[in-house]
Amino acid sequence: MNVAIVGLGLMGGSLALSLKKLDFIDKIVGSDHNKEHQEQALELNLVSEIVDFEEVKKYDVIFLAIPVDGVIAVLKNLTDIDENTTIIDLGSTKSIIVSSVPPAIRKNFIAAHPMTGTEYFGPKAAIEGLYKDQVVVLCDLEDSGKFQQEVSRKIFKALGMRKYFMGSNEHDRHAAFISHMPHAISYSIANTVMKQENKHNILALAAGGFRSMSRLAKSSPNMWEDIFRQNKSNLLEAIEVFEGELSMLKKSIENDEWSEVNKTMNDGYKLHDILE
Repeated sequence: MNVAIVGLGLMGGSLALSLKKLDFIDKIVGSDHNKEHQEQALELNLVSEIVDFEEVKKYDVIFLAIPVDGVIAVLKNLTDIDENTTIIDLGSTKSIIVSSVPPAIRKNFIAAHPMTGTEYFGPKAAIEGLYKDQVVVLCDLEDSGKFQQEVSRKIFKALGMRKYFMGSNEHDRHAAFISHMPHAISYSIANTVMKQENKHNILALAAGGFRSMSRLAKSSPNMWEDIFRQNKSNLLEAIEVFEGELSMLKKSIENDEWSEVNKTMNDGYKLHDILE
């Protein structure tokens, strides 16, 4: 099985490192519009060679590890692929992408979202094993071809991922709460401190709590602008729910309702009973 990866940043580069360990993968090539990323990917031996977009179409499996707006644009130029080619998109939103797939290649297309990553980006951020033991959500899989379903299941199983299946609309709402909203909050926390007159003195005190809460603000603004735009309605709902929770906590603090403050924190503490 020969694989082409479009986008050689954190997700694409890490994927390449993991795919190289699989005995049924014969060749891995990459494509990236960023010349520096191309050079770094070759230097790091992430892929065997860099190919142009037309060459990508000849490969058995095409992974799209690029920003979500880019996925939509690229799909329009893949309508002439072979009927047995499998296209796997790794974007963080699914509904708009799925609805944008040209009908001629809908059977070729697999909508996947690996629930993994770091706040870093670019080929140098690639990590071997990034996908192992992580969740991958496969959306609207019934609309993909049987052959493509089998190919994607085989690859994600070999990568050691746990597969979950759901509709693209359901995925986007869930992702807004557990991924997209936290990124919005992290950027806001960072900006809250950066806009203070004594920000350098404040940041001198930064310890684990602030660093953990602001870590996501290291993520690529260009990538997350696309995600926020594509999942706007769900993200706004999630932010409003969060604002309601924060407002209630603020009110309890204002009114010296410390037992209510304690109850709110205890309710939040229970989250880790589920996660652990």
